[in-house]
Order: sequence, then C-alpha cells, then structure tokens
Amino acid sequence: MRRINISAKIFGIAVGLMLIMALAATFTARMSSVVSNQLRILDDHYMPAYVALGEVDAAAGDEAGWVRRLFIDDLEGQSGIAQDKPRIKAGIVHEGESLDQALATARELINKQIADPSGFDDDVALGRLDTRLELLQEDRVSNAEYRAKVIDAVDRGDRQAFYALLPQFDRNREALVAKIDIARAEMERLARLAAEGTRAYQSRAVYLSSLLMLLAGAVGLAIAGVITQGLVRPVRRLLDGTAVIEGGMLDVNIPVTSRDEIGRLTESFNRMVVELRSKERIRATFGKYVDPRIVEGLLDRPELNRAEGERRVMTILFCDLKGFTSLSEGLTPTALVSVINRYLTLGSAPVREHGGIIDKYIGDAIMAFWGPPFCAAEDQGRRACFAALEQIEAVARLREELPELLGVKRNLPQMSVRIGIATGEVIVGDIGSDVTKSYTVMGDTVNLASRLEGASKIYGTRILINEQAAALAGEWVELREIDSILVVGKTEPQRVYEVLGRKGHVAAELLALRDRYVAGLEAYRRRDWDAARAEFAQCRVDDADDPAAAVFLERLEQIAAVPPCAEWNGVWTLTAK
Repeated sequence: MRRINISAKIFGIAVGLMLIMALAATFTARMSSVVSNQLRILDDHYMPAYVALGEVDAAAGDEAGWVRRLFIDDLEGQSGIAQDKPRIKAGIVHEGESLDQALATARELINKQIADPSGFDDDVALGRLDTRLELLQEDRVSNAEYRAKVIDAVDRGDRQAFYALLPQFDRNREALVAKIDIARAEMERLARLAAEGTRAYQSRAVYLSSLLMLLAGAVGLAIAGVITQGLVRPVRRLLDGTAVIEGGMLDVNIPVTSRDEIGRLTESFNRMVVELRSKERIRATFGKYVDPRIVEGLLDRPELNRAEGERRVMTILFCDLKGFTSLSEGLTPTALVSVINRYLTLGSAPVREHGGIIDKYIGDAIMAFWGPPFCAAEDQGRRACFAALEQIEAVARLREELPELLGVKRNLPQMSVRIGIATGEVIVGDIGSDVTKSYTVMGDTVNLASRLEGASKIYGTRILINEQAAALAGEWVELREIDSILVVGKTEPQRVYEVLGRKGHVAAELLALRDRYVAGLEAYRRRDWDAARAEFAQCRVDDADDPAAAVFLERLEQIAAVPPCAEWNGVWTLTAK
C-alpha cells in the first residue's frame, strides 16, 4: 500500500472542500447569470417594445389631431390658414412616419426576442402579437390612402368630398387605436409575466444557492469529519494504549489502519510493547533470583551497570537461622526445603519493604544491603534496623506456621535468628566474569557484618550493629552498647551495639536493664572489676535471660585469674568467625 503522509491528507481535505465550494459557487454564478440575462431581455426587448407601442398609440393620436386641426381651420375659414397649412401637413406627415417607425421598431424588438434562444419560452404569444402588428401595418396603408384623399380634398377646397371622407377616416383611426391598445395590453401582459418569471427565478436561485451552499458545507464537513476521524481514531487508540501501559497491562496490540506517520507510530508502539513484555518477562523471571530493582537497574538504569564498580558508604545485613544444622538433620529434605523457603520468604519481605536489596541467599542466611541509589544515604541505617526487627517478628510467625508446614504438632524445632549489621565503605557494582555477573557489594564492611552476626552467638544478642550504623539509626531505635571488639580479619576495634527495638516501643524494664549493663561496661573499661561484677550480676538478677551480662561475668572471672597488662584498653579480641 502506498504511504500517504498526514500533510497530504490534510491538504486533500482542503482541496476537496475548495472543490465543493467552487462547484457551489459555479452553480450560484450560473443561476445569477440566468437572472442577469432575463433582466437584460426585459430591458432590451420587452420594455422597449412596450414603449414603442405606446409611441404608436401617441403618434396615432397626434396624427389625428393634426388632421382634425387642418379640417377645423379650413372649415372655419380662419385667417392665415394658407400660411399655416404647410406646417400642419408637415406635422401630419411627421406623426404618420413616427407611427410607422414606432410600429416597425416594436415588431423588430419582438422578432429579436423570438429569435433569442434564452428567452422566456413565450415565442408563440410573441408570434401572435407580431401578426397583430403586421396587420396593423397593413391597416396603416389603408389609413394612409384615406389621409391622402382627405388632404387632397382640403387642397382642392372640396368640402363635400371632405365631409364624405372624414367619417371613414375617423372610423379607420378608431379601429387602429383599438388594435394598438389590444397590442399594448398584450405586450404589457407578456412583459409582466416575464418580469414575474424573472423575480420567481431569482427567488428560486437565491433559495437553491443557499440550499446548495448549506449542502456543500454539510457534505464538506462530513467528508472532513470522516477523514479527520480517520486521523484522530488511531491517535486515540494510541492514547488509550498508553494509558493501559501506564496501568501495568502489557497485553496491548493496536491495529495498524493507515500507512501514514500515525500508522508508522502505531507500528513502533506495538514494537515497544513487545519489548516491554520481553523486559517484564525478564523482570518476572530473574526477579526471583535477583532483586527486582537490580533487574530494573540493569535494564533501565545504565549507571548501575558499570564494570569498574565504585566505592560507597552502604549498610550491610546478614541474617542467619539459629540451629540450622540440627534443624536440617531432623527434617526430611522436602520438609526442610518447605521450611527454608518459607523462612526466606518471610525474612526477605521486610528487606524489600524497607528499600533494601537482597544480595544473595547463602544456605539459610540472607545477605542484604542499603544505600544509594536505592535509598537515601542518611536513611540506610534506620531502614536496616527496622528490617532486622521485623525479620525477628517474621520468624516468630514462622514458628506458629511450623505445625502446618511440617504436619506435626510435637517435637517442633526451635527457630530464631541472629542478625549482624555494619555500615561502612564498600565496593559496589556489576562484578563477575565475562559469562556470569552479579550486582553486589564487597569489602571489609561486608565481612564485618558477617562477623557481627557470628558475634551475636557469643553475646546471645539478636541484632548486633557497628558504631557507624548506630550513629545513623540512633534516633530511631533503642540501642545498648555491648562491647568493644576486634573481629577476625580486622585491625581496628569496633564498638558494637544491640538493637532493642524501635523508639517508644521498648519496655521500661528493658531500658533499665540496659542502663545497668552500660554502667557495668563503663566500670569494666576503667578496671573497676568489683563495680563491674556487681552491675552485671544485678543484670542477671533483673533478667536471667541476659547472655551478654553472663559473658562479662565469665570474663571477669578470667581477669581475676589472669589480670590484663597495663596497655589493656578494654577491647576484646574474637577468635572465631
């Protein structure tokens, strides 16, 4: 199919409208021309013929008047008649010639009208009138003979002949005048009918012209509307398709109904939808293996796909299922997979809800991270701590679901989690081989978060975070400083903190225990062993289930046996990962 662009279509609409209006204008001009021609005929033929017949009537009266004056003057014997008689005779001759000339003019005009093909279709009536005038001309010959005899009788002075001829002359003149009046009346009727016909045709022309203009306008608008709809309808389909795409529905396929720019745009739109569906399938498929926002970044945000990586301050979380080994030994493979999948589902949800990225699953462990560009730098510590608290609640829900998952109600495994969180500088980017890559984080901070998760086992804590993470999250969560430690693989000691809960959601008893524990820790660091022992012992009294206090009581026993050196700074070195 030949492509026709939109500009050509719009130009075609304009040309079509102009042609329709030109046809209407031509028809109107044609009808106006007919009216003008009829007015010309009235002006050139009918009215002059009627006027000429009036001149015939007038000339006949004047001729009779001159003859009568001659007769009267001669009859009364007025003085000077001899001198005036030539003028009177000349007047008689002149009026007679005028009458004949006017009669001939009337016949000439009538015959011109009969010969005119654009007349009023009254040629028969005009022909009858011309015959009347022809008979009048013949009567004029007879009347001229009587007129000559009368004048001759006057010239001879034969009054007897005059009086004998005068009655016949008068009868001839009266008959002539009567016939002229009939001809004039007929001419007047024909002229009136012609004028009325012209007025009727003019009114019809105005009506038809107006109707034609309206019809032409309606047809033109209808054609323009149809063509315009043909142009607009695909655009509307595109807009509707775009709205559907914005709503997340990708099963759109817009039919291509034209070969213009809109048709090509529709084809491009359909190709775009196919690509979006392909990307969505990629997201849906790989989103189960890689965090959906990573997939989205790799597809839509090239800045995340840098091979060289970059250094950023980010927050890393490690969440590990406590007692996984014993759990795996006591369950069938099917039951174990079911429990682990449910645990990972419940444990991953808080990470995603708080803007974190699931980096990987390592057996029963969840590794996640927060930071730009996935969340604001100042929010990463708070988000990570909130997610960790909700992971603990998720494991509590998992314990309630275990009977249904395992199909037993007794001897259920005891499930809990340990979480380590560290904030610091890492290398982040698209890292891997030429064949397989992963958008991940690497560095000492990642190792520290893993070590803190392991240190939680030593101190009996659920969530252990480093000092930098505590600084970011301190105004949002209640913290308890646990110790200053040196983990395996690090040369700088770290102050670590336990996350007790959100601000305003921690029991007063637990806050009091925290304050007593911190007092014991301060005494421990200034080598006031007795005061430290008393505070930690009281923590065990206030809360028998405070493993961290028990760790320090045991450590104080070791110190009592082997006191530390003078350079001791209160940092405890962990030997296990």
